[in-house]
Parts: sequence; C-alpha cells; structure tokens
Amino acid sequence: MYSQQELDDAVAAGVISAEAAAALRAHVEGQRSIAIPDEEQFRLITGFNDIFVSIAAAILLFAVGFIGQSLGEAAGLTLDFKGPSPLAPLAVAATSWALALFFTAKRRMALPSIILLLTFVGGVLATTGFSLAMAVGTDALNHNNAIGGIIVAASAAVAAGAAWLHWRRFRVPITVAAGAASVSAVAIGLLVAVVGPDDKNLENIILGFLLVLGVATFLFAMWWDGSDRSRLTRRSDVAFWLHLLAAPMIVHPIFTLLGLNNGTASLSEGLVVILLYVALGVTALAIDRRALLVSALAYVLYALNELFRQFGAVELNVALTALVIGSALLMLSAFWHQARSAIVRPLPEGLRDRLPILDRTTPIPATQPAG
Repeated sequence: MYSQQELDDAVAAGVISAEAAAALRAHVEGQRSIAIPDEEQFRLITGFNDIFVSIAAAILLFAVGFIGQSLGEAAGLTLDFKGPSPLAPLAVAATSWALALFFTAKRRMALPSIILLLTFVGGVLATTGFSLAMAVGTDALNHNNAIGGIIVAASAAVAAGAAWLHWRRFRVPITVAAGAASVSAVAIGLLVAVVGPDDKNLENIILGFLLVLGVATFLFAMWWDGSDRSRLTRRSDVAFWLHLLAAPMIVHPIFTLLGLNNGTASLSEGLVVILLYVALGVTALAIDRRALLVSALAYVLYALNELFRQFGAVELNVALTALVIGSALLMLSAFWHQARSAIVRPLPEGLRDRLPILDRTTPIPATQPAG
C-alpha cells in the first residue's frame, strides 16, 4: 500500500509523472463505495509502526531530558536551587534532530516526524529561555516583569529560526505552523514588554492582539490552500496545520472578550455565541476546513447548556445540548459536500477560484505543484 506522501515523493523524484499519480488517485477513489471529495486528508499515521516508534522516541527523549537535568544540577547550571536546567531541553532538541535524520529524512514516518519536530522546536525554545533567565538572574526577573516579555520574545525568535532550519532540512508540514506560533509568541512577548505587565487592560490587549495574529495566520493558511486547490500535495498538509493553529487564536479571543469565560452566560450572550458558531460553520464550509468548528465547539456547548438551563430544562440540559450539537455535526458531516456546494456556488467567480475546488475526484492539471 502506497501513501500519498510516497506518491508525492515519486513525482518529485521523476519516477512517475504528475498525470500518472493523479490518475492513480482518481482510480483508487473511484473504487470506494462512497465518494468523499471533501474529506480532509492529512498524513498522521502511515502504519502501526508509527505509534511504536513514537512511543519509543518519547521514552528516549524523556530519558535524555532527565539525564540532562541531572548533569545541569551537578554542574550548577540551574534556575535557583534544583530548578530547571537548560541542559535538559538542549539534550531533547539535539536527540530529536538526530532521530529525525533517520525516521523523518529516510523512513518518512508521519507521526514520529510530528513529535520530533515539536520536541525539537520546544527544546530550543526552553533552552534559550532558561539560558537567558539564568543570565539575567531570577532576582531581576522578579523585580522587572517586563524583562520576562523580552525573554519570551527572544526565545520564540530563536525557536522560529530553529523551525525554519528544520523545514529546510526535513519539510515536515507541521513545521510551518510551529514557526508561525513562534513568530506569534515573539509579537506577544514584545507587546507585554512595551505595554507593561501591570497594565490593568493587559489581558484584553493581548486577546485583541492574539485575534489579529490569528486572522493573519488564517490568511497565511489560505495562501497555502490556494497553491493546492486539489489538495494532493504536502502544501495542503501545511495549510491544515496552519488552520488548526489559527482556529483557537481566532475563536478564544472572540468568545473571551464577549465574557463567555466568566462563568455565566445570559440569554443574549448564548444566542450571540450560537450565531457566531453558525458563521464559523459557513466559513468552514467555504474553505473546506473543519478546524474552526472543532475549536469553537466547547464554547457553543457551554452556551447551549446555559440556554437550556435558563429555559427550565435543568436536569436534561447536558443531554439536550449533546443531542443537538452531536446530531447537527453528524448531519453536517454526512451532507458536507452538498452543504458546501450550496455555499460556494453562489460566490463570485474570483472568490471561488481561491477556494478548494468542489470536485476533487477528477485528475489535476500537469502544472499542479508537487511539494
């Protein structure tokens, strides 16, 4: 059995033509009992060996991190007494890169590649942060909280550079999202340093800024989606992870600024949340990405639960909420293609040409990008 990634690699290596790969995909899809032209395909697991290797890698990374922490404590390279040592995440990052040279570059294993990327970027981020905190000193951090924002920004900038190096070497689709998250952390860290952590409106300022960053990430994801409207290359995978990152960055600030996270929800707030969820659903259908619906699901569940409680269904509010949302999402999933057609077809042609095509079961042109 050949994976989509292996077909992409074969096309990139010139083993088979893009037309032959597209014809093979069309033939396989034609053999399925149910056509699923709008199903989001992304490479997570290519076989059970992915899970096996991921578990083994996690155990190994835990071990090297523990050893690094022990060496740091022995050498006195820790934050305070018995605090975290930069040697621990440094060992994790170095080991993750070494493992990626085999399991990502040679074996092309999906799940281990994702885990190794996250541990590499996270290790670089933590190593830089701990090192800068040690250089500044905990006393300075305690008495000048703005320095914390600068350290976060500097650490995230180094992590973004590490993500770029990883992308240049391994081309793991989630790497672009990791880099985008690091750049967002740089911006938020600088914002905290400039505004000052003692500002009483800091939380709302950060939420508003996070919303702007989320919209920017969403537009960046749409740029990647627009370069592969048939969703047959790793560009679609890159867009998937970017959408998965952008969705909570957009949804959480909106609902938090509406006051939904303060423990109470009025009738009007609940109705606003439901209307926003419908708008997100329309957007998700148009761009053919379900991440927006998943990210906002907790908020709409809470809002519906409060609405049913206020209407007197106290004992059944949880059950009724689950029944309504579960049924609605299952119906939407079953008729996703038909609903998407109803949303996309009336749109202006210029906008439709920027969205994923409605029928992706037909072969793509030879000019479709291969990577």
